[in-house]
Amino acid sequence: PAGQRRSNPIRRENLRRLDHGYWWVVGVGAVFTLARFREAFLVLRAEQSGVPLALVPLVMVAMNGVYAASAYPFGRLADRMDHRTLLALGLAVLIAADLVLASGTHWATLLAGVALWGVHMGLTQGLLATMVADTAPADLRGTAFGFFNLVSGVALLLASVVAGLLWDRLGAAFTFYAGAGFSALGLLGLWMRRGA
Repeated sequence: PAGQRRSNPIRRENLRRLDHGYWWVVGVGAVFTLARFREAFLVLRAEQSGVPLALVPLVMVAMNGVYAASAYPFGRLADRMDHRTLLALGLAVLIAADLVLASGTHWATLLAGVALWGVHMGLTQGLLATMVADTAPADLRGTAFGFFNLVSGVALLLASVVAGLLWDRLGAAFTFYAGAGFSALGLLGLWMRRGA
């Protein structure tokens, strides 16, 4: 009602109402984010590949183009398939993207890695949002999305700091190998959940 004061929805009582399924989705989202650090590292890899500086932003255009083109078909597939299976497929594609990007700096290698990264985004981003909506009570969906994005944002900050340190100290390839490692941990978590 008009004039009624509303309190902050992220309260202990509200968070207690979010069940185990929701918290599992939050955990999976955090692992995904740790595995998929900022796309700025794709731009840095493009610079190492000898792409002229003026053309480097086209890497993001290519990645987002593949993401946009794949999101709708994978969204339709998510309506008919088990979500955990699609998440596992998304992690497998991310592992492939990281391994391709770690393997060399030739422009064709870069393009293949960027395309795989875009496919991964198309597979997983809308799916995670659907899973948040499916596991949260209707009256707490805004809170559920807000908390999910808060955790994902913190994980992205942490992942990008770690990726930057690895890039500076051990090189670009090791950064992408670490991303593949986090993705493999995510796959292991999905497999353990399936067996539970």
